[in-house]
Amino acid sequence: MEGSNAMAAAIAPGAIKLPRVNPGEVGISAAAISAFINGVQQKVQGLHSFMLLRHGKVAAEGWWAPYSPQHPHMLYSLSKSFTSTAVGLAISEGHLTVEDPVLKFFPESAPANPSDNLRAMKVKHLLTMSTGHDKDATGPTTAAPDGDWVKAFLSLPVEHDPGTHFAYNSAATYMLSAIVQKLVGQPIVAYLTPRLFNPLGISGQTWETCPRGINTGGWGLMVKTEDIARFGQLYLQKGQWAGKQIIPAAWVEEATTKKISNGDPTTPSDWAQGYCYQFWRCRHNAFRGDGAFGQYCVVLPELDAVLAITSGVGDMQAILNCVWDQLLPGIAPGDSATEEGQEELRKQIAALQIAPPTGEASSAMAHSVSGKMYVFDANAYHLKSMHIDFHGAEAMLTLTGETETQQIKAGHTRWVAGHGRLPGVVSTSAAGKGVWKSADTYELKVVFNETPFIETITLKFGADSATLTAGTNYSFGPPLKVELTGHATGGK
Repeated sequence: MEGSNAMAAAIAPGAIKLPRVNPGEVGISAAAISAFINGVQQKVQGLHSFMLLRHGKVAAEGWWAPYSPQHPHMLYSLSKSFTSTAVGLAISEGHLTVEDPVLKFFPESAPANPSDNLRAMKVKHLLTMSTGHDKDATGPTTAAPDGDWVKAFLSLPVEHDPGTHFAYNSAATYMLSAIVQKLVGQPIVAYLTPRLFNPLGISGQTWETCPRGINTGGWGLMVKTEDIARFGQLYLQKGQWAGKQIIPAAWVEEATTKKISNGDPTTPSDWAQGYCYQFWRCRHNAFRGDGAFGQYCVVLPELDAVLAITSGVGDMQAILNCVWDQLLPGIAPGDSATEEGQEELRKQIAALQIAPPTGEASSAMAHSVSGKMYVFDANAYHLKSMHIDFHGAEAMLTLTGETETQQIKAGHTRWVAGHGRLPGVVSTSAAGKGVWKSADTYELKVVFNETPFIETITLKFGADSATLTAGTNYSFGPPLKVELTGHATGGK
């Protein structure tokens, strides 16, 4: 069995540790949790972690090695629900209201002659993705050549009356972040630290910023799986934590009730049940925050339960379908359930891992290519050369570019931890495993375990050449696909 799944994530000093219980103690069937795991493995694959809470207690948790409890994970648009919380806190402190016009906060960035629709745009329209834009404004906003995203956003046409047209719009969430920062004098990650993160025992959080130093708001937050679960539990408890009201109960109610239609709610889609203040309504009277490639904080008030998930998947609805179809039937209305199957579930969770590459641990060719330098012709990826060194049960692939060198570790019988970087993604913790697919072909899988992304690199060796092929599991645009042939320099 490879990898391990520690039963608790690191907790910030002074934080109250979430209690751990067997699922049957809180009315959850171990068989249902097992069926959920099997369902996502068979139908979608790509889960990285999950944590299931009921009555404030952790009933089950697992990480697909080399993902682990101590690693933060990119949240993408799940960040929006945290931005909403910052807005709610700023409102409770008297800094603004949801009825305030957006232009009120940025007179210096407004166009010379604002349209009537722009003048009518209010904070509540940013919160509900009903700004009046016909489509997502994020692209043109973030493309501002001078880095002034606020000015770029305000310069865009507003085609509809605000409040009448739902269009998912990450730039609108960025504007919420910009408003709060302007009013409180600090980025929202700093503003939330003493008000939200510290009270919940969350530490180590990071949040991307725009060129002007404003947290991106609609994306960019990184926290651990347990942190997501704590955040969901806070909303389940109507803003209370450890006997204190962390966020106003009225804001929790406002932020999680339907504000605008976003489709036909009779369809089996959890993206058509209504949108709130940076939260989505779900089927089964649940609500959630979510992010690209399958980052979830699902709150089920009627069952007093919270489910946190991180993943790297292409079909996000399929994950929720497994929640409703396999997991939900196993959560009893009461507090007791059969304790059968708990040992089997424990073993199943302990064995979870990302599907590793399969092949042989060694090849007769390894010695002859180890340390040999291969040089690439000029290419769009700015890679100049590569070499791979084989040392016993491990390998080190070195990729040299025009401005940086990246070294990727791999184990032949286990995942080996290291660091790596993907285009557009900051340097991150990574783990690799490599095998020989045939006598002349070595395949390396790299898990960037603070992100949804997994890269597969294949090296095919010839007498004096090596072809590198690389691709990622998912991306926002066309899948990243690299294919380059390098020529040996004649020595090691």
